[in-house]
Amino acid sequence: MNATSETLASQRRSAGKPPVRTIEVASGVGSGPTKLAAFDAALQSAGVGNFNLITLSSVIPPGTAVTSIDDALSNPDAEWGDRLYVVMAEMRVDQPGQQAWAGVGWTQERESAKGLFVEHEGHSEAEVRHDLEATLTSIAGSRDEVFGPLEYAVQGTVCRDEPACALVVAVYGSAPWPPPVSEPVISLS
Repeated sequence: MNATSETLASQRRSAGKPPVRTIEVASGVGSGPTKLAAFDAALQSAGVGNFNLITLSSVIPPGTAVTSIDDALSNPDAEWGDRLYVVMAEMRVDQPGQQAWAGVGWTQERESAKGLFVEHEGHSEAEVRHDLEATLTSIAGSRDEVFGPLEYAVQGTVCRDEPACALVVAVYGSAPWPPPVSEPVISLS
C-alpha cells in the first residue's frame, strides 16, 4: 500500500467508515512468439492469467480502498476460469527496440472514497504518465466532487527478440460462473 492509500484508509477508519472493498492494482510484463502469447505471459506475471477478464468502465464505488501491489495478484477465492472484473491497460509491441508502457491512474474523494480510474498505453513512460495525469485532471474536474491526489501504477518493457507486452490491471473482484443447466430427464415408462 502506498502512502496516499494508507492515508485514505486511515482517514476512513478514523471517521468510523471502514472500507467496504479493496481494489488491488497489479502489473506484469511478458514476451512470447506472438503478441497474443506476450499478452498471456504478462497476464501470468500479474497473477490474472487463468481468469476470464471482464473490463469495466473506470468508476470506483464508495467505500473502496485502492492498493498498488508489487507482486503478482493472489486471489485464493477465485477458481480457474472465474470471471475477474478489471480496469486494464495493456500495450503490445513486436519490433525489436520498441518500448511498451501501460498505466492505470486513479483519484478518490477523501470522505466517501468513491473515485475514478483511467488507463493509458504508449511507447514511453513519459507519454503514459502525461496521458494519465491529463485525463484524470480533466474527468475529475468535470464532476462536482472534490477528489484527492492523483496516483499511478505504470509498467514498461522493451521488445528484444520476440513480441513483448506490459500491462497494469485494477482488480475489483471475481465471480464464479453459474452452474450449467442440465436437461430434464424424460422418462418413457
